[in-house]
Amino acid sequence: MKVVIAPDSFKGTVTATDAARALADGWHSVRPDDRLTLRPMADGGEGTLAAVAAAHPGTALTRVGGCTGPDGRPVDGEYALLPDGTAVVELATAGGLPLMAHPAPLTATTRGTGELIAAALDHGATRLLIGLGGSASTDGGTGLLAALGLRVLDADGTPLPDGGGALADAHRIDRTRLRAAPSGGVRLLTDVTNPLLGPDGAAAVYGPQKGAGPEEIDRLEAGLTRLSELLGGNPDQPGAGAAGGTAYGLAAVWDAAVTPGAAAVADLLGLDTAIASADLVITGEGRFDATSRLGKAVGEVLDRAARAGVPSRVVAGESTDPAALTLTALAGSAGSARSDAAHWLRRAGAELAASAVR
Repeated sequence: MKVVIAPDSFKGTVTATDAARALADGWHSVRPDDRLTLRPMADGGEGTLAAVAAAHPGTALTRVGGCTGPDGRPVDGEYALLPDGTAVVELATAGGLPLMAHPAPLTATTRGTGELIAAALDHGATRLLIGLGGSASTDGGTGLLAALGLRVLDADGTPLPDGGGALADAHRIDRTRLRAAPSGGVRLLTDVTNPLLGPDGAAAVYGPQKGAGPEEIDRLEAGLTRLSELLGGNPDQPGAGAAGGTAYGLAAVWDAAVTPGAAAVADLLGLDTAIASADLVITGEGRFDATSRLGKAVGEVLDRAARAGVPSRVVAGESTDPAALTLTALAGSAGSARSDAAHWLRRAGAELAASAVR
């Protein structure tokens, strides 16, 4: 058999790459002669770089030391540069919420991601794919853009400090030093459709996840509103609120295209080509439920398998779908499944192989 194994990460337990390997090891323990194609998936958030590297052997992940982390402390970031000149940047590597020592919703910045983008452009990138998942900030992308030369100035002509909390005091935007977008364009990968502003916007919906209380949400909303007045663009565009409004900022300044992340990653990985010759597709994630088909990686894999007429199976930590094979059922409890997810993924791979019919 030819089997494509394309899981997302099992968040908090195992990466997509390790999940794919564990499922493959389990399958081969039962059916060692089958041909397995591993395509660990992502939706533009955590794991995007790893997925790209796994699907393109020889792709170098370039480490950039001393980037500005979301709370101002230095962090090491990285990006992938493909042979065709496409640079893949994952915001979470330099601006992700787990990098914060303490919540700081008003001052957290995307500057480090801008520094990664600048490094990629300096090394010859002609096209950018930027994954926007996992952001710690609600700054409309102004920190990122500042690293590329944009200046947001107060009434005295002084650049504002980083963070969405300062944006309400913005008076003028200076674009004279802003780097040009790469010639091949910029695509923003996201799995959300929120606008920039309002009750469904970046501050109201995602601010609380980043530590913002009601007063801070109001301050962030006022800042993003002021930013939209100065930058123009389309704050109502679906997805503009991604990564604390970073999608809006890049779309307004660089004409970046907001793209469903899972679909873009699947294209980048050549998933359709892999599925076309397969007898079975296996995907999975930590929790599989009705939302999994709404722009997420697993739903994208299932949709593509269905369009190709290839059978598919889902492995999940937990699931509301009785057709999914769950690690919880195999392990006997959710706690046991989480404590050694790789082991139970191998077991799941073996179970699927044992039930496979040519």
